Amino acid sequence: MVADAMFGMVTQGRPPWRDETNAERTDGSSIRIGALVPLTRPGWVEAGRHLLAGLELAVREVNETGGIAGRPLELVVRDTAADPQKAAAAVDELAHLGVAALAGEYHSVVARAAAARADALGLPFLCSSAVLDALTEQPTEWIARLAPPQSHGWQIYADFLLGAGHSRIAVAVESSVYWAAGARILRDHLAPRGGTVIELDMRALAPTALCDELVDKRATALVLLVGHPEPAVSIVRSVRRDQRLAEIMIGAPAGQPEFAEWARLLGDDSAAIPFLRYLPERLSSLGARVEAALRARLAEAPSFVAFEGYDTVAVLADVLRSHGADRARIAEAWSRVAVEGARGQIRFSRTPGISIWQWARTPIQVVDRDPAGPDRFRILHAN
Repeated sequence: MVADAMFGMVTQGRPPWRDETNAERTDGSSIRIGALVPLTRPGWVEAGRHLLAGLELAVREVNETGGIAGRPLELVVRDTAADPQKAAAAVDELAHLGVAALAGEYHSVVARAAAARADALGLPFLCSSAVLDALTEQPTEWIARLAPPQSHGWQIYADFLLGAGHSRIAVAVESSVYWAAGARILRDHLAPRGGTVIELDMRALAPTALCDELVDKRATALVLLVGHPEPAVSIVRSVRRDQRLAEIMIGAPAGQPEFAEWARLLGDDSAAIPFLRYLPERLSSLGARVEAALRARLAEAPSFVAFEGYDTVAVLADVLRSHGADRARIAEAWSRVAVEGARGQIRFSRTPGISIWQWARTPIQVVDRDPAGPDRFRILHAN
C-alpha cells in the first residue's frame, strides 16, 4: 500500500491481500473504496487523470478532517483501460479485497460491465461519469450515478442545435453501443421537431470522403460521435480545411473539446465546437475552493470530470459517516443522500426509464472554446 501524504491514502497496482468480504471494521483500519479509472490506452487517459485527481483530492480532505469516525479512507485504484472485461475482473478483485463501495469510471460501456458485476455481487457502485441510460439491464438498488442520463443531456444538445438554426444534421458515427445510443437520441428528438439526422458510418468513410458526403447531403451541422483523439482530430482538420464547408458547424456532445489535449492537437481549429459540460454557471464557495485545489493538482484547468470525481467521494464519505461501511446499508442509503457537492446539492431519485439511482439535477451546459482564445470557454446554453 502506498500512502500519499498530500492526497490521502491511495493504492494503485495490486495491494496486499486481505481475507475479508466487507468493510465493517472497528479496529481503526482504513475503509477502502475501489476506484475504476481509465489510465492507459485505449482508454481516454486524460479523462481518467482528471477523474482520479478529483477522487484523490476528496479522499485527502476526508482524512485531514478525521476520516470516517476516526478511520482513514483509502482509495484502491484499478486501471480499466476502456476494457469492459478488465473492469469486470477488477470489480471481482476489489470485492474480495473488502472495499465498502466502488467509485468512478468514465467510459459508459465499461461502466455498464462494472455495474452488472457489482449488482451481481451486492457491491454498491457510485458511477461518476458514464451516461449511458441502460447502465444495468434490470432495476437495481446497488448502483447510483452522478452524471446525467445520456438521453437527458443529449436532448438538451439537440434543442441547442435547433435553436442555432440547424435542421439538417449529419452525425459521424463509429461502432459502439454508446455512439449508437447517441445517434438514436438525436434522431428521435429532432425528427418530430423538423430536424433531419443523416448518419455517416466512419467505418466506411475516410475524413476526406466524409467532407464530400457533407456537401452532397447539404448538412449545416456535423456532430462527432467518434473517439478521441482519432478519428475526431482528423475529421475536424479535414472539415476545417475544406472551403466548401466553411459555414458548417461542428459539434461534439460527448465532450472531447473539454480537455487540454484537444486544444494542443488542434490549435485554432479546436474552437467553436459546442459540447456538453456538467458544471453550474457559477460555482459555489465550495466549488471555487475545489476548483483551485484541482487546478494546483493537475497544473491546468480542471475539467468537469475532475469535479465528478470529487463529488463521488463527497457523497460516499457522507454515507459512510451516517450509515457505516456495511455494503447493504450503503445501498439502502442512496434515497436519503443530501450532500452539498462542488456542483450543487446532490440527491438521488428514481428517474423514469432509468434502472439505477440518479442525481436528477446535474447541472448541464453547452459550451465551446472561444475562437478569440481557445484556452477560454464560452457558455452557449445552461439548463
